[in-house]
Amino acid sequence: MNMIKRFQFKAVGMKLFVIFFTTIVLLSSALGLLSYFISKDTVMDQVSEATSGQMMQAADKLDFLLAQYEAASRQWALDTVLREDLVTVSTADIGIRDKTQAENRIREKLNGMASSDKRLQGMRLVAPNLQAQSSYNSTGYSGMSSSDGVKAKIDRIIQADGEPVWFPTEIKGFMGNENTATMTMGRLLKNLKNPNAQYVLLMDVKDAAVGEVLANLKIGNNGQMRIVAEDNRIVHDVDPAQLMQPSAITVPPDAEEGGIYYTADEQMVVYTPLKTAPWHMVGFAPVSDFVQATDKLLAVTLAVIVAAILVAVLIGYYMMRTVGRPLNQMCSLMEEGEQGNLRVRTEFRRADEIGRLGQSFNRMMGQISALVDQTNASAKEVLITAEELAEASRGTSLTAGEIAAAMEQIAQGSGSLAMEAERENQLAENIGVRMSKVSDTNQVIAAAADRVLRVTGEGAQHMDSLVEKSTRINQVNRAIVQNAEKLKDNTASIHKILELMSEITHQTNVLSINATIEAARAGAAGSGFMVVANEVRSLADRSKESIQTVGAMILDIRREVQGSVDALTSASPLFDEQLHSVQEAQGVFDNVRHEMDALLTEISESTHAVEVLIDSQLALTDSISEASSIVQETSAATEEVASMSSEQFKVSEKLVGLSSRLEELSEGLRKSLVMFRT
Repeated sequence: MNMIKRFQFKAVGMKLFVIFFTTIVLLSSALGLLSYFISKDTVMDQVSEATSGQMMQAADKLDFLLAQYEAASRQWALDTVLREDLVTVSTADIGIRDKTQAENRIREKLNGMASSDKRLQGMRLVAPNLQAQSSYNSTGYSGMSSSDGVKAKIDRIIQADGEPVWFPTEIKGFMGNENTATMTMGRLLKNLKNPNAQYVLLMDVKDAAVGEVLANLKIGNNGQMRIVAEDNRIVHDVDPAQLMQPSAITVPPDAEEGGIYYTADEQMVVYTPLKTAPWHMVGFAPVSDFVQATDKLLAVTLAVIVAAILVAVLIGYYMMRTVGRPLNQMCSLMEEGEQGNLRVRTEFRRADEIGRLGQSFNRMMGQISALVDQTNASAKEVLITAEELAEASRGTSLTAGEIAAAMEQIAQGSGSLAMEAERENQLAENIGVRMSKVSDTNQVIAAAADRVLRVTGEGAQHMDSLVEKSTRINQVNRAIVQNAEKLKDNTASIHKILELMSEITHQTNVLSINATIEAARAGAAGSGFMVVANEVRSLADRSKESIQTVGAMILDIRREVQGSVDALTSASPLFDEQLHSVQEAQGVFDNVRHEMDALLTEISESTHAVEVLIDSQLALTDSISEASSIVQETSAATEEVASMSSEQFKVSEKLVGLSSRLEELSEGLRKSLVMFRT
């Protein structure tokens, strides 16, 4: 069981073991791996610098080789004898003898240059039109080719305008009909005086010659070197089958200077540009070729980590035995002491902190044992005292309870009496208030009755005046009706007169017409009479119009008078009814005035009775107030005594509770001390 606890992670020993083990292993691993990676980076940096230096040296060698051929081609461009010979072979009217001699000199010069340099496959002087009879080449060359690819390359040389142009290595040479892989430099030999004598100089350099220049350069154990063109085609490679093929190892676009980078498949790539040709020299090798020495360091690091793990295990186990085991024993002894065994003691014989802890534990357990013994004896005495105190408290509590109950009954009786007196006093006060309100109401009613009586008198006077006015209005109305009847009769007479005048006017008109007819018959003698007849007829017409207008106005007046007569006739009964209603209202006002006089008499008698009742209520209220004050004083004294009795009872109850609590605590202390073994 102790071993299981010892190897639990919560144990101090296990924690120390894990801390030491983790710290040592992590530090060893971190330092070893850090050294490995730093060494690896350092080696790669040194290898990169060394490889870059070698690449630059090889590039310089290759540039030097290519520069020699550029210098040789420049000498050919400046050779006056060659220029004259080219003019000779290009002139149509030249003699056969001179032309043959010039051609022989040209071939000898080509063969001499090609035979003197083993790195050259051969040389050509090609006419811009690619005619075979006009072109010359050194010994060992096949015939000319006029394919589109060759034409494009020749055009490129011509466009360079005398500058050297380098073409990547081709397996079958520049013309595509050779058996040896060569790289070619072309230059236009210009002749400004005789453009027909311009030729293209082609110098084919063997690919093996480039390999000899790069033979001493080696990158790693499995590294390779190659030359790559701008379009990433391989210009030179150890494997001839790779020539003119796309290179898997590329150069970053627009790379004007050399550099180094690493591919995804762990290869180091070093590249540097050539100065003479638009190509890059590229070297690449697996990173594993350079880090073999660091792999040994990695093995040593792993061995150190394994050794550190063993050392950490030993140190951790030692810490568990020297620290964790004593602490575990101390925990077990503390747990036994917690269960009540105060006789446990440590047996440490050490001078360190753990030994001091064991000695302090032994002294502490001894002091606790003595304290428990002393407490046990005190607990027994406290228990006896608590029992005696509880008995006395119970007796006191019973007596105080009986006194408190009796005083509480007295206080309740006094309180009930005081409440009754208070209630009667409130009833008397309510009666007085209500009587006061009744008296006030009677006074208000009397004042209102006086005002009603005055208003009734004034109303009766107004009604008398209204009766008199209504009578006069009725009389005036009847007079108006009589006058309207007379006016209607007069308008009828006027209308008859107007009818007579209208008849007269009609007769006058007829007479004027007859006069006119007679005047017309008389001719010139009756012209004056005709004028008079016309004026009479005109006057009759105007009289007729005026009579009609007056007749219409008389009819309107007659209708209006008839309407007024009808309205006055219909209003006459209403005036009679109004006069009758006013007379009845006058009688009602007289009755109201007699009734209000009787009401005032009754209100005066009621007010006198209420005043007598109020005086009696005031005397009753004073008597009840004196009795209520006496009862309240008695109730207050009784309540004070009851409150004191209740407080004494509560103190007694509390004392009983404290005695019981003390008894329980004493019993609990005794039971708690029983579990300790000293």
